[in-house]
Amino acid sequence: MTTPTKAYAATTPTAPLGPLGIERRDPLPTDVEIDIMYCGVCHSDIHTARDEWGGAAYPVVPGHEIVGRVTRVGAKVTRFRVGDLAAVGCMVDSCHACDQCGKGLEQFCAKGATFTYNSPDPHTGRMTYGGYSERIVCDESFTLRVPATLDPARAAPLLCAGITTWSPLRKWGAGPGRKVGIVGLGGLGHMGVKFARAMGAHVVLFTTSPGKVADGKRLGAHEVVVSHDADAMAKQAGSFDMILDTVSADHSLDAYMQLLKVDGSLVLVGVPPKPQQISAFSLIMPRRNLSGSLIGGVAETQEMLDWCGAHGVECDIELIRMDEINAAWDRVLKADVKYRFVIDMASLRS
Repeated sequence: MTTPTKAYAATTPTAPLGPLGIERRDPLPTDVEIDIMYCGVCHSDIHTARDEWGGAAYPVVPGHEIVGRVTRVGAKVTRFRVGDLAAVGCMVDSCHACDQCGKGLEQFCAKGATFTYNSPDPHTGRMTYGGYSERIVCDESFTLRVPATLDPARAAPLLCAGITTWSPLRKWGAGPGRKVGIVGLGGLGHMGVKFARAMGAHVVLFTTSPGKVADGKRLGAHEVVVSHDADAMAKQAGSFDMILDTVSADHSLDAYMQLLKVDGSLVLVGVPPKPQQISAFSLIMPRRNLSGSLIGGVAETQEMLDWCGAHGVECDIELIRMDEINAAWDRVLKADVKYRFVIDMASLRS
């Protein structure tokens, strides 16, 4: 059985998003059904809907930063009850059996994780539809709890922007006595600054925009460096334990490699449109690391949400109506948002 559901979708790579009726499966024994209250707007939504990464299957219903209320649960669900505040991030399922899934790294599932949208859905035989919609149905094991201390709207982007920056900062050891750089002050970068500061690191923000210096410091950066200033960059040489690069535009990786200590790491979470070049000497001298990171597993995402609830860390957002999404996407492309759009899904029901 299925439930008719209002959604917004892209029907071609160039078409604006518009209303579309979709079907959601009724909850299976281990499923949780959520009426969506808020859904964050991620740049990945645009990349996918515009088929910039390839593989888009239309219609595309984007959205993987989802917070809402539980409305129905399957007979075998034990962790959620009707009325609970719940969340869904970038994944809705995986094989549950491979080594990566066993280690809590479901995003690297050997058989391929089932992502929240534009991913083959083993339950329906179609593609998954995301959070630009009234409701979503998700297996309990991929459904997350939202601490009551968090504002649900400001918590929504934690499900992608949050975990994307939290995971590498935790893995590469941002904390007291560590100097951490954050490259870029957008949806990802602003959370990187907040997390690294709250974890106790000395935080340096790198930005191409002099106009973002004050905001970077407001968000928690101890220092802000305008990356086009060669003298300011040179003063930071060889001093960082870790640099988290959130930028999805073409830029020089070598410039940031030079700022790392011996055994320091430059970690990429942004996805530039073209392959990035790097000099071998940037790695060899003096033994630096270039790494990447992709979101986080389910347990790690829950850990992040709980930590944010305990430490009062939330996203800076602009709340919009569903019918304002195309204008919001245009502003995302112009980097004209501080720092994440979140859709009030009540506007879709009105």
